Amino acid sequence: MKTFIKTFLYDQTGAAAAEYALILGVIGTAIVVGAGALGSGISDALTAAGTFITAHEVQ
Repeated sequence: MKTFIKTFLYDQTGAAAAEYALILGVIGTAIVVGAGALGSGISDALTAAGTFITAHEVQ
């Protein structure tokens, strides 16, 4: 039992997988935040274009 606990405490085979999962989580969060900001920018630009077109309609 003592050997099992020592082996378990010093075993780092799963550490790489946990690090990759953490990196993927950070990258995924950055993508979501970036897409949200980009979506807001596009929405604002289209709203401004629509307002401009409506204000300058030919009668």
